[in-house]
Amino acid sequence: MNRRTLLAVVPALALITLATSSLSFAQEKPNFTGNWKMNADKSDFGPIPKPKKFERIIAQKDNEVFSKTTQGGDQGERTTELKYKVDGSESVNKLNNQDVKAVASWEGANLVVRSKREIQGMEISQVETWALSPDGKIITVTNAIDTPQGKFAMTIVLDKQ
Repeated sequence: MNRRTLLAVVPALALITLATSSLSFAQEKPNFTGNWKMNADKSDFGPIPKPKKFERIIAQKDNEVFSKTTQGGDQGERTTELKYKVDGSESVNKLNNQDVKAVASWEGANLVVRSKREIQGMEISQVETWALSPDGKIITVTNAIDTPQGKFAMTIVLDKQ
């Protein structure tokens, strides 16, 4: 191969490599759809008592993620349903009759949900990051929560059922 041919081929190969890596990156968005149950031994709720039951049903389609979470403990059981657009636009959900504004977007292969709500005149903000294991059997949800009383972290590990 002469030098002129080499100079023409190298940029073309670079473009093909870039295009191929961009396509594979776009395909790396995991699908969290499934029934999930908390692995209590691997989860850490920080200063909040760990629930005895934590189950989540997730349905993911196109640019939306729907989750239905049921938690239970000594004081009973409660279920929350949340729906997020994962295109970076705002979603509004109701929790305990209060609006929770959230923006969900992809950061690499992780789904990151940034939310804010007001409870008794105090703003609570949360950054929740969902990561799916390579085999698709475990979701690790890390939470960074900021309250007027201080910041704390939680990690919830969910096993696919």
